Amino acid sequence: MVEIELDGQKVEVAEGCMVMHAADKAGTYIPHFCYHKKLSIAANCRMCLVDVEKAPKPVPACATPVTNGMIVRTRSDKAIKAQKSVMEFLLINHPLDCPICDQGGECQLQDLAVGYGGSASRFAEEKRVVFHKDVGPLISMEEMSRCIHCTRCVRFGQEVAGIMELGMVNRGEHSEITTVAGETVDSELSGNMIDICPVGALTSKPFRYSARTWELSRRKSVSPHDSTGANLIVQVKNNRVMRVVPFENEAVNECWIADRDRFSYEALNSDERLTQPMLKQGGEWKSVDWQTALEYVANGLKQIAGHHGASSIGALVSPHSTVEELHLAGTLLRGLGSDNIDYRLRHAEFPAREGVRWLGTSIASLSQLQSVLVVGSNLRKDHPLFAQRIRQAARKGCVVSTIHHVADDWALPVAHRIVAAPGEWLQVLAAIAAAVAQEKSIVAPVQAQADAESLAVARALLAGERKAILLGNAAAHHAQASRILALAHWIGGQTGATVGYLTEAANTVGAQLVGAVPVQGGLNAAQMLAGGLKAAILLNTEPAFDSAAAGTHRLADAEMVITLSPFKANLDISDVLLPIAPFTETSGTFVNAEGRVQSFHAVVKPLGETRPAWKVLRVLANMLGLPGFDFESSQAVLEHARGADVGQAFVADGQLNNGTFAEPSLGGEPVPAPVSAAIYQLDGIVRRAASLQLTADARLAAGTLSEVHAS
Repeated sequence: MVEIELDGQKVEVAEGCMVMHAADKAGTYIPHFCYHKKLSIAANCRMCLVDVEKAPKPVPACATPVTNGMIVRTRSDKAIKAQKSVMEFLLINHPLDCPICDQGGECQLQDLAVGYGGSASRFAEEKRVVFHKDVGPLISMEEMSRCIHCTRCVRFGQEVAGIMELGMVNRGEHSEITTVAGETVDSELSGNMIDICPVGALTSKPFRYSARTWELSRRKSVSPHDSTGANLIVQVKNNRVMRVVPFENEAVNECWIADRDRFSYEALNSDERLTQPMLKQGGEWKSVDWQTALEYVANGLKQIAGHHGASSIGALVSPHSTVEELHLAGTLLRGLGSDNIDYRLRHAEFPAREGVRWLGTSIASLSQLQSVLVVGSNLRKDHPLFAQRIRQAARKGCVVSTIHHVADDWALPVAHRIVAAPGEWLQVLAAIAAAVAQEKSIVAPVQAQADAESLAVARALLAGERKAILLGNAAAHHAQASRILALAHWIGGQTGATVGYLTEAANTVGAQLVGAVPVQGGLNAAQMLAGGLKAAILLNTEPAFDSAAAGTHRLADAEMVITLSPFKANLDISDVLLPIAPFTETSGTFVNAEGRVQSFHAVVKPLGETRPAWKVLRVLANMLGLPGFDFESSQAVLEHARGADVGQAFVADGQLNNGTFAEPSLGGEPVPAPVSAAIYQLDGIVRRAASLQLTADARLAAGTLSEVHAS
């Protein structure tokens, strides 16, 4: 440790730290623009100049290493004069359009100019002009004359997103930030550039000029999309969601969020919202009141249970639904006498419920891995924030290995890439197991031959201390998922690597914890989709997009199909549409990939006649005469779920388990290709976000889907 004196205060920091880090520790603010705690040091804005004793001139705090006994003054006349001089230079070419700037009120330059800017400028020359650029549907670069060349956006692309999409070209007053890798910015993390831009050069195109920052209320929430469970600040005006930005949580999402977390809110205000209950009568949809719709549903379920038995009723539920919604759906069905409930719509294998398939380690630990093997995942698109953490690990020397059916670009260095058809993944893992056995002189679990590729992966997993084997969405949906997991467990046990699933949705782990799967011989998702039901309840899901049987399901054969959705969904197969609240209009709980239980509150009032799904299920159960549905709040439902017999007890982080499995084996039936959703097709909210559907990723997915249908 090194001790320095900062504004008369003794501060101890680690050797190699900068003066800026010491100031952060001491709680002293030093004005800055280019410095960001998550990015490398550029020292090109010079706003953080400070006075260091015995230094001939002010030095940048962000790029000056501490030395023992150093005396630093951040508020001396010398430091203040230097900072004011830098501000004067920054404002020479700045357009000074604060009254009409869409960043007004949350602009770092505007804030600091109050304290360090002059009341008048000494420069009367013409200001430079930088022409605007169209870089896609998410980021606006309309006002690049405001750019102060801090290069935060450039460094973010290189270091966090993994692709340098923006860069600085030309020199002197002709310097400008522009696209260097293509005409548009297409990273799945690109929206974070908006947050870190200290001026109004990069702004949100969907939000631009729709509200002033001081008009917005800020409320915490949790992302309903992938399994990171990113913490959000939802900004609201007049009971309408206007913008979503990250809430910093180092253990989960740090200070970043994925673009689908940031821009999916557009769907919440779209014309596709379902705002009233609807019944299909004579082939036409008609709006009705809640009493009529729920009576129709309750009477229909009673009649079908009476004629065909309760086992003819089932529920296909979304793992993007909350713990409370999933728990009540399962409790309602089992109260009727049915065990037909399943969240695994995209799965091809349905093993007996045993353990909870989760990440196997903490999310934060992914940044510190020394070796990782990822099986069956387009990591960058399936889990952008997990990929970002593994990218940071790779920058520090982590050896990344992958097994997948295509060579996806992860925007990070992949040391060992094995491209194999899904039906061959088991053999590839068996070869890696044989290589591990060969290296350790032990008996392999199955008969297989190690080759050069498998030996390289095995040696990488045997080296180092912090390592993991991560199974992606395609591995979870695989027809041999349990065998793949069994082999992964054996390899992990022999190499000391943790083993787990990246898990697909916001509440995949929560769905397992509350028993949203058949536990006593009920029908699984594939059997229900194949036409095994007389009455189907679809909770927050659209089988045409969310299931492995997307184009071949036979739900329309059922006598009654009830859709609970925030959107006008399943119109071709449903008989009843019940409008339920999206995550912004209801309280609830998600359990992320690492088992972290995160509850949230509604941030706006429900739209129209929309109601929280847990309330709809509670009232429906009351109308069906089922006992025990007297919950007054979602918190009461959560407490009931914690103690329910069918659900496993909620446990602290790190205490989940991935179950016990039989000895790994090879062989079996031919394996169909696993089904996984494209990045902007993951759930109903993302699918209806207009700006996200205009991105390069969405267009690519749409083209691929068209080719599949054409073939």
